[in-house]
Amino acid sequence: MKDRLPKRPGNVSLSSSSCTSGSRRPPPVAASAGGTVFKLLTMARKQSRRRTAIFILVICFAALGTLAPVFAPLPSSLSSRSNSHHNLKKSDGRSFEIADDKFWRDGEQFQIIGGDLHYFRVLPEYWEDRLLRAKALGLNTIQTYVPWNLHEPRQGELVFEGIADIISFLKLCHKLNLLVMLRAGPYICGEWDLGGFPAWLLAIEPALRLRSSDPPFLELVDSWWNILLPKMSPLLYTNGGPIIMVQIENEFGSYGNDKAYLHHLVNLARGHLGNDVILYTTDGGSRETLEKGTISGDAVFSAVDFTTGDDPRPIFALQKKFNEPGKSPPLSTEFYTGWLTHWGEKIASTSATFTADSLEKILSMNASVVLYMAHGGTNFGFYNGANSGADESDYKPDLTSYDYDAPISESGDVDNAKYKALQRVISKYTVEEPTSVPPDNQRATYGRIELQKSAFLFDIVDNPELISVVESEIPLSMESVGQMFGFVLYASEYNSKGNRSVLSIPKVHDRAQVFISCTSDDNRKRPIYIGTISRGSNRAIDLPHFSCVSRTKIYILVENMGRLNYGPYIFDKKGILSSVYVGGRPLFKWRMISIPFHNLNEGRKISSIVSDAYSKFIKASSLEDLNYRRHRDNLEPTFYTGRFAIDQVKDTYLSFNGWSKGIAFVNEFNIGRYWPSVGPQCNLYVPAPILREGENVVVILELESASSKLSLSSTDRPDFTCGSIG
Repeated sequence: MKDRLPKRPGNVSLSSSSCTSGSRRPPPVAASAGGTVFKLLTMARKQSRRRTAIFILVICFAALGTLAPVFAPLPSSLSSRSNSHHNLKKSDGRSFEIADDKFWRDGEQFQIIGGDLHYFRVLPEYWEDRLLRAKALGLNTIQTYVPWNLHEPRQGELVFEGIADIISFLKLCHKLNLLVMLRAGPYICGEWDLGGFPAWLLAIEPALRLRSSDPPFLELVDSWWNILLPKMSPLLYTNGGPIIMVQIENEFGSYGNDKAYLHHLVNLARGHLGNDVILYTTDGGSRETLEKGTISGDAVFSAVDFTTGDDPRPIFALQKKFNEPGKSPPLSTEFYTGWLTHWGEKIASTSATFTADSLEKILSMNASVVLYMAHGGTNFGFYNGANSGADESDYKPDLTSYDYDAPISESGDVDNAKYKALQRVISKYTVEEPTSVPPDNQRATYGRIELQKSAFLFDIVDNPELISVVESEIPLSMESVGQMFGFVLYASEYNSKGNRSVLSIPKVHDRAQVFISCTSDDNRKRPIYIGTISRGSNRAIDLPHFSCVSRTKIYILVENMGRLNYGPYIFDKKGILSSVYVGGRPLFKWRMISIPFHNLNEGRKISSIVSDAYSKFIKASSLEDLNYRRHRDNLEPTFYTGRFAIDQVKDTYLSFNGWSKGIAFVNEFNIGRYWPSVGPQCNLYVPAPILREGENVVVILELESASSKLSLSSTDRPDFTCGSIG
């Protein structure tokens, strides 16, 4: 099978690849290999588990026939809320149905003008703010994904609170008279880690076949949906809630052809949600993807997506061939208002005029449409996804920002050309009274924030109360040692022979910083940075020779930079996935040291790692050695801590210009990754709900080299001009 790779959106500046088959994969290529479900190689698990203390995972908060009957506009005497449909019986209760190739709400014709807005990319305190801006844009429907990994980060541990409180989000949509199209998964893509699948699925042996009718996989899907769908049932439109449609999987036609899997999902959904709700699929607007992704015989509505700027007429005509007669209202479920951006690329942007003109082509046909994205938001924590090119070594992780060049910006701004242009178009086709546009939220600059070194990472991981250790003859994946996100430190030893040794790691996901240390005649014992091996490069590193009193210790700090969320290589384990060779010989006897930082949905309890770094910051005695080493040219991962005072709490951005690469926490909340040395993102968005009046604390883990100024600056605007491409 082959994934169809559509053209990039017209009049757009971007360089990316994405998950959707329809048009969010910009390379102008005909096809690429894909779709085959791979079995992962099992790794030996000869583990003598020496679990020292509790597995404390760290920091952070909280954190969807013929052309004429299809496209003919309604007569001027017939509004989009006409009651003239004779064949549709309007029940005493609420109904949302498809008939005569149209949507009908409570017996009246209805045109969906929607937009994607993902609750998990916006702090709950801002849900209503962003929804009101979407409503003022003219939208009547919100589409959102449901990421399984957000709600079940560890098997059997369910989270429906904070940023994962989907029920409160849906009730808020209902309160604001916004309908909902729910993309329940279990696979979502969405530029989200592992396409929404929990990473612990990758630790199960024998390896599961994701997105397939593999019985062990289906058993886990059943378990998840048996929890999720009963929570959604009371929120269906026919039950008095906002949900009008529920998506089955996501663009499966670009991946596989396992109809048994899709039918299983339909039966499961019907069992929980009943027969009244519209189930739908979304696939790219090509015959191949529709043939593979649609579900015939189960009354599942087939919708399409396609490149912004494409002529929608032939694509909607094709869509009609994959629906039952009279059951094919033209619907583009992903109309791309912008595009994603990977680290190392120029920030994507799309012309407001081009986007608005393309939207009008669809709406003028009385077709329905969903903007992707109406509001992008932020990939807080470690949940950003990644894409691949020709093979899995061509690895492209996504930015922390998911601004997407959407009409509602990452920080909620709407005073921009794209929002106004789209609003003008939508206003021609909506019959609802327009709501006033909220003003942009105020932002503040809080000046320069002085930072001090507070701890070395290697000192903290020596504390048995803070970390978990697994021992094995060979390196194990992060998932196998129970560390799903962030970092794992691999430690071993070797005998240094001669003047030169070569280190090689054939397969590492995603980025490995190599350090060695030994006790020598001059008392050298702190780890010394040797080099970095990135996924795809696999370059060998020369190891210097020291006259060590004992064996040379080697430390390899591996960062998980986000799992692939799309394509045939989605089985994306992290860590060291091969043997490690020194001088051509494999090293044995490894210690895998988990470095636990709390992810987005793991509560607001401060992490032990970060609190330990901060406690060292406030002790003058602990700073003496750190300050002594301030100017030493050693790229040892280091925590830096600072405090800043606020009189009036407002949104802000932290600028990391001059820093290299790392992760940042504000008041115990993981605001994401920074990497200005590669770009294009220079600043991280800090929403006001994270801040507090009085003292605020910033802790960053700098992986490479600190800014010479040892400070951050607070600014009131985003900046995507960093790196060589900025």
